[in-house]
Amino acid sequence: MKRLLIPVALVVLGGCSSEIDDLKQFVRESDKGLPRRIEPLPAVKPFEPFPYEGFDLPDPFKPRKLSAPKEGSGGGVAPDLNRRKEPLEAFPLEQLKMVGTLSQGTDTYALVRADKTLYRVKKGNYMGQNFGLIMDVNDSEIKLKEIVQDSAGDWAERQSVLPLLEEAGKGDRK
Repeated sequence: MKRLLIPVALVVLGGCSSEIDDLKQFVRESDKGLPRRIEPLPAVKPFEPFPYEGFDLPDPFKPRKLSAPKEGSGGGVAPDLNRRKEPLEAFPLEQLKMVGTLSQGTDTYALVRADKTLYRVKKGNYMGQNFGLIMDVNDSEIKLKEIVQDSAGDWAERQSVLPLLEEAGKGDRK
């Protein structure tokens, strides 16, 4: 067995030597196309410190009003937080549905459904969670003036409308 291993080992070593010669030749030839001189790195500019002068500028991370407050406004509008809440102020305006109107004398009332309960409201009542004061009631809608807080914490007024709910199937009867 030993006699057989020695010739096999010599044949294997002889085959490897031809591959090593090819490898050495490849390395010599691939080295010919490379540039010999490397460009030096550019000079580093020294750091020049400068003083920060932005202390008088507004802080970009604090919310602020886009327009300046009007003079003589006295701080703007604010809701009466001590006023007793009315039942419809417990619901968001999106959950309230105007389902009809009712007239008694000179007063016009709106019928508003919240959950499964029907409420009668008129001008001067409050509804919705944004301190919504009813400004007008007519046959087709309720007009509200809401007081909401903006991102800067200031109170602002906005107008909202609660339209009459048109029920499906009404008038489809023959």
